Amino acid sequence: MSEYEAVIGLEVHAQLKTRTKIFCGCSTEFGRPANSQTCPVCLGHPGALPVLNRRAVELGVRGALALGAEIRERSIFARKNYFYPDLPKGYQISQYEEPLAEGGGVPIECGGEATTIRLTRLHLEEDAGKSIHDGMPDSERASYVDLNRSGTPLAEIVSEPEIHSPRQAYLYLQRLRSILRYADVCDGNMEQGSFRCDANVSVRPIGEAKLGTRTEVKNLNSFRNVQRALEFELKRQIEILRSGGQVEQQTILWDASAGETRPMRGKEEAHDYRYFPEPDLPPVVCGEAFVEEIRRSLPELPAARKARLVAEYGVGADEAHQLTLEAPLADYYEAVVRAGAGGAAVANYVLNDLQRAQNEARRADDEIPLPAEHLAELIRLVDDGTISSSAARQEVFPEMYASGGSPAAIVKQKGLEQVSDESTLQVAVEAVVAENPDELAKYRGGKQGLIGFFVGKVMQKTGGKANPKEVNRLLRTHLDPPDSGDPT
Repeated sequence: MSEYEAVIGLEVHAQLKTRTKIFCGCSTEFGRPANSQTCPVCLGHPGALPVLNRRAVELGVRGALALGAEIRERSIFARKNYFYPDLPKGYQISQYEEPLAEGGGVPIECGGEATTIRLTRLHLEEDAGKSIHDGMPDSERASYVDLNRSGTPLAEIVSEPEIHSPRQAYLYLQRLRSILRYADVCDGNMEQGSFRCDANVSVRPIGEAKLGTRTEVKNLNSFRNVQRALEFELKRQIEILRSGGQVEQQTILWDASAGETRPMRGKEEAHDYRYFPEPDLPPVVCGEAFVEEIRRSLPELPAARKARLVAEYGVGADEAHQLTLEAPLADYYEAVVRAGAGGAAVANYVLNDLQRAQNEARRADDEIPLPAEHLAELIRLVDDGTISSSAARQEVFPEMYASGGSPAAIVKQKGLEQVSDESTLQVAVEAVVAENPDELAKYRGGKQGLIGFFVGKVMQKTGGKANPKEVNRLLRTHLDPPDSGDPT
């Protein structure tokens, strides 16, 4: 990329958390039998009229406010005309010239540099159905259509074309999803298709103002695949330009298994869709009181919470970012701190030990089986020297997580208490020093690193139960040469 600059704009379709579809009363529940959640409205039967779902508008406004966008007092639905088997009406009801909201942004930090990716708009629309080309008994000769998703309410969030690396795109999507989940607008489940992304990608010589020819990459179903697809597509476009060719404007699919993009169709422009106002729906009017009521109901959002964790608990910016990606994890972190443990130590356990255990158990962040009070107690047992950090992490924590038991009871049951009694440790230290005269001479000769050798020997002599801090202190007293200088 030394010669070229990447220019990336992302279009995210976030499914709104409504129980019913945007223009009819059919359920939006995921996983129901194919074509079991349909009616004349979402199937596009002649004479069936749409009725706007108020809750979809509320959630759209809520998401836009959480992103710092400006809500338009008046927005209009339009018909986006195209033909595809999973679009039963032959058009999609969307918003075009007058969307629900404009502006806003998503703050990210990439490579230590903070920036905000600006948003162009957030508008409401209905989802299409799903075409099934693989996995059926006769897929070699036929495709199937499931219209359960047809009419599901979506918020389409369009960024400005000012993302300049695949990593920035990854972080943008991660934080956007986090904001929408905090605001309880979208569940963000990429595997179920409730948070989907298309990427508009182009490259241009560094210093050039004019945008290059763009392609639209579809079928991006995970943050990692977004990054991989963008890396591949940017490399592909640069190789074309370097060889003297021209990038073709087209829609392409990302094949995750092959790790490459492949052409799908020519890229459409807005005029190809023949937008015109939806005649069966009136304008959407969002009054000031309506908008302000929703604004007041918003929770503390990720960026503000991140700043507060840094200020109140002394955690680093990177740790605070990870902790605040999911509200349930941030809630758990704060519950542990309130239970009497230090903020930095809690962050360490939550982001390492707890997250590893959660991943292995395939549990979500709102399904943490370990009581916050127990984790706080474990950290205090380490801080006061009752057990070592290694014993806490390797033996006590896994047992706590699996059984939900009290850390103090587990420590007692396993006999993991550290020996901190000075007189007991003094005997062990004196014995180890006496048994290793050669190492003692080398230490006093300047090889200070041998302190680790002596600590290990004391730990071995005490069965690993000696308090390392106390052992170090006592060893320094015995190992450092006595002061033989004349005070006069």
